[in-house]
Amino acid sequence: MEFLKSLGKIPAGAELEKVKLSANFQNGGFKNLSPTEMMAKEASYVEIMWHFINKPSNCFPPSPLPSVRTDLKNIESDRPVIVWFGHSSYLIHINQKNILVDPVFCGHASPFSFTAKSFPGTDAYTVDDMPEIDVLLLTHDHYDHLDHETVVKLQHKTKHICTSLGVASHLVYWGLDKNTITEFDWWDSQSFGDDLTITAVPARHFSGRSFTRNKTLWSSFILQTAGHNIYAGGDSGYDTHFKNIGEKFGPFEIAILECGQYNTAWPYIHMMPEQTVHAAIDLNAGVLLPVHWSKFSLSLHPWAEPIARVTAKAKELNMPIATPLIGEPVIIGEPLPTEKWWEGVVKS
Repeated sequence: MEFLKSLGKIPAGAELEKVKLSANFQNGGFKNLSPTEMMAKEASYVEIMWHFINKPSNCFPPSPLPSVRTDLKNIESDRPVIVWFGHSSYLIHINQKNILVDPVFCGHASPFSFTAKSFPGTDAYTVDDMPEIDVLLLTHDHYDHLDHETVVKLQHKTKHICTSLGVASHLVYWGLDKNTITEFDWWDSQSFGDDLTITAVPARHFSGRSFTRNKTLWSSFILQTAGHNIYAGGDSGYDTHFKNIGEKFGPFEIAILECGQYNTAWPYIHMMPEQTVHAAIDLNAGVLLPVHWSKFSLSLHPWAEPIARVTAKAKELNMPIATPLIGEPVIIGEPLPTEKWWEGVVKS
């Protein structure tokens, strides 16, 4: 069955032995830098499940979301261009290279097509719309970041895959060429061509595509060229690692950071929107691009609450913020898209 294939395969044999060499792999699984509980001590699993079963209607947009059509195969700019596809999927065009991050184009963020479905209007782009990909960047193995169907379809137009330690086991199981895959432990760097260096840095999160957790690593990534420095954040709770990364690698022209799918029941593995702004400041970022919202409802908050809260805090703390429509280019060094377009999504 296809959904069983999509579960992937955790490291075993030689792959497991390689994973075990990581200082971040302890007692059978990867660990965060700080002690990190999955749930707050006062959280009730039964209560949370009840709320998910009875999820409020405002968790979903009342009408299809708008988008912009951009010809991704013919981007012409001497400056970095970022095109967001909703949630945490986006294309970075930099120095004539195309870097595609965490693409999920299958219409759902789960192994089952009838759960965690994408919001109407958000599937504006498909694999066919993608240009030739120099680097496919996969931050971790959760379904809303690593989609079996999408990566299999992309393999014939992808030169190289960069991902966190252990994730290659899934990819090879799905038939992708292991010779095209580079795995990163935290702080590992790899150069691609003459003018692109990718470095994996810590995030505060977890991994797993079934009931088995933390057998693969989760990361954020830094993209550096001779003239540009971009922080591509994976999922992460707030912690001191942002400031440490900012001091070591900053300043960044832009930090792409999660701002959605939070809840007080799991405060350590995802950020509250206000913390997202503080993380951008810690990183010494010139611009914040908030992602991880506006495509799937994976928590219990109203669908547009993340962007409303993060923009309010960014204004308070004078952090420049980009709020593009799906498909609207964000061009480094040019005026940012700042329209509060979500306020125009009303019940038809």
